Amino acid sequence: MSAAASSTASWPQATDGEIAVINLESARRHAWMRFRQDPTLPDIAEAIVDMERLRIQFAGDVEALDRLEALAARLSDAEESFRAALVQAEVASTGHRFADATMHLARATVLGAPREAADRQALSIDQARGMELDRVLDARRRIARAGARLEDLLPLGAVLADLERFTEAEAVYQQAFDAYAGTSPFPPAWVCFQLGMLWGELNPVPDLNLAARWYRRAIAYVPVYVRARVHLAEIHASQGRTGKVEALLLPVLSSSDPEVRWRLADVLIAQERFEEAETQLEAARFGFEKLLETHLLAFADHAAEFYAGSGNNLKRALELARANIANRPTRHALQQAHAIVSKAKVTTVATQAKAPHVQVPE
Repeated sequence: MSAAASSTASWPQATDGEIAVINLESARRHAWMRFRQDPTLPDIAEAIVDMERLRIQFAGDVEALDRLEALAARLSDAEESFRAALVQAEVASTGHRFADATMHLARATVLGAPREAADRQALSIDQARGMELDRVLDARRRIARAGARLEDLLPLGAVLADLERFTEAEAVYQQAFDAYAGTSPFPPAWVCFQLGMLWGELNPVPDLNLAARWYRRAIAYVPVYVRARVHLAEIHASQGRTGKVEALLLPVLSSSDPEVRWRLADVLIAQERFEEAETQLEAARFGFEKLLETHLLAFADHAAEFYAGSGNNLKRALELARANIANRPTRHALQQAHAIVSKAKVTTVATQAKAPHVQVPE
């Protein structure tokens, strides 16, 4: 077992997760009220971006992307400034529109944005796109050494994981725990989630039991944590624990994230509850397509995985995987596309026995 997983003494104490979510929603609504009264108020737009990102990450509130787009447009109308351009860049990055984010950053620089603020955003964009990761790593190390704060250590751990330096990544995540002195449950829950991803999905030799421990800890910090519940549900499903999958997903079924209904459909299929499964699959398909209409790049990877599996549309999966690679050619994106192409070829070869005119996708 990982040392980080075995030492409960190193887990930071935090505010009750359910209370924190209620407080977040109250603060978010109040901030929006102030923004609508005067969008040029100092730091208000930036605070809303942070809070809406928390809603996306923890509550699966994908509709927050629409709200952020509206915020960026309103702020841009209210003032022509580097501040507005930086907020637009943040919003574009949140929606994985990295070309747009880069354009907004360039405009922010022309308008006089502080170099450090622009450089940090540019670094995040490069990391998200998997570009020049060795350079990104050097920059992340410098930033982490200067402050040793959780918010600086987390992206350092993530780039180490992207470079497949898993032991170093785990050590950095543990350092992030040790450095955290706040009371919000969101940052430590995010560290737990990253460790679950590290051992459950990124490592070529997964340790699903260890990953499950980290996901459970993330949920202990923030019970509504939709992504952690979905990932833990996948582990339980792979182990045939269908009852645990339902127990994890049903409480967050009202989330606007279509992956919840997709994963629930999978377990219903495993239980041969096909009519219920089809209802959930249709809801998931509708949810993905609705999101892809307005936020294609933010959901191309998850939607591609859906259509390559339960969504049962390999042509659509390939379209989405290619769109994802064009936008962010990361190792994961390339692996996903290769897996989908391989599956499409196997499926096509099998079909050609009955229909010789079928073409193998490239």
